[in-house]
Amino acid sequence: MVDLPKTIKQWQMVQPTAKNKETGEVTPGKLEMAEIPVPELKEGEVLVQIAGCGVCHTDLGYFYDMVPTVSKPPLALGHEIAGTVVAGDPAWIGKEVIIPAVMPCRKCELCKTGRGNRCLAQKMPGNSIGVYGGFASHIPVPTIDLCEVKNRGSYALEQLAVIADAVTTPYQAAKRADLQPGDNVIVIGATGGVGVYMAQTAKALGAKTVIGIARNEEKLKRALDYGCDHVISTVDKTNKDVVGDFKAFCKSKGLSGTGWKIFEVTGSKPGQGLALDLLSFVGKLILVGFGMAKNEYMFSKLMAFDAEVIGTWGCLPEYYPIVLDMVLSKKIVIDPFVEVRPMSTIAATFDEIHKAGSPAKRVVLTPDFK
Repeated sequence: MVDLPKTIKQWQMVQPTAKNKETGEVTPGKLEMAEIPVPELKEGEVLVQIAGCGVCHTDLGYFYDMVPTVSKPPLALGHEIAGTVVAGDPAWIGKEVIIPAVMPCRKCELCKTGRGNRCLAQKMPGNSIGVYGGFASHIPVPTIDLCEVKNRGSYALEQLAVIADAVTTPYQAAKRADLQPGDNVIVIGATGGVGVYMAQTAKALGAKTVIGIARNEEKLKRALDYGCDHVISTVDKTNKDVVGDFKAFCKSKGLSGTGWKIFEVTGSKPGQGLALDLLSFVGKLILVGFGMAKNEYMFSKLMAFDAEVIGTWGCLPEYYPIVLDMVLSKKIVIDPFVEVRPMSTIAATFDEIHKAGSPAKRVVLTPDFK
């Protein structure tokens, strides 16, 4: 049994990056190690000792891009968490768990009508449960949403942290799109931290054809081994060029150009613009990635195409055991896409990913507090 801590150690965002609107002067964000008391656990809550927490672009949005958190700083960021229950409900103590990135209230109209993934009262580690987040030694959470890891096989528990967003978000997106066996799919951003799982999820759920679109040609070649049947690089190409490549591929394979389901996972203005240009008759565009940029679009095309543009958010906790099983059975492969680092490298890791863009692997930080 793990010794119960007297305190929780955290890497806190004490100050996000700020910009003076009048002068344009930028004040860098600041991360600091802090130590806080272990809270008194309420009924239905447990304390989880964190094995690992994934670094998501959402965290970087909070730290660098002035995306506001619900709970004001200082707080620990991080919402892709796996760990072991060490206190609270006796039925859970000692169990290895994945903590859902969004935890619905279970009481509101959205929750009661099956849309709890977008519950307006939901709680998210590293954002809206007070000071608590995943870049820490421990975190208090409700038991109702926990996903138990009963037999993780050869995986280290910290590797499974990426399920709590990077892998489950694509599953929710597929459900939102009503993805059916035999569907044809495009994944824009197929080489990124979410895109590699979006392509695999689509294929695992029976998609007939999965086309991956991205910039990095080396990563695109890798994507052919993980869900993609064909890839298109956007390097030195206009949207018209990419649409032409797509149509040429469809013609060469005898595939219809209609009814494609397009998953845009980059959240970038170019990615979303390309997705809108690819959207055609009776197609669906599912927006998975988040960004602050705006795009122009002639919405009457949706009427003419009888097409849809759909948003998707997070993932219902009820889907987590399904996704976990897909990972453990290797229907979705995570090994090549996860890199584990000590949590003490958080500042350097944030800086590296912020400057370099999407890394080759999702970085998971493991607590190394002294």
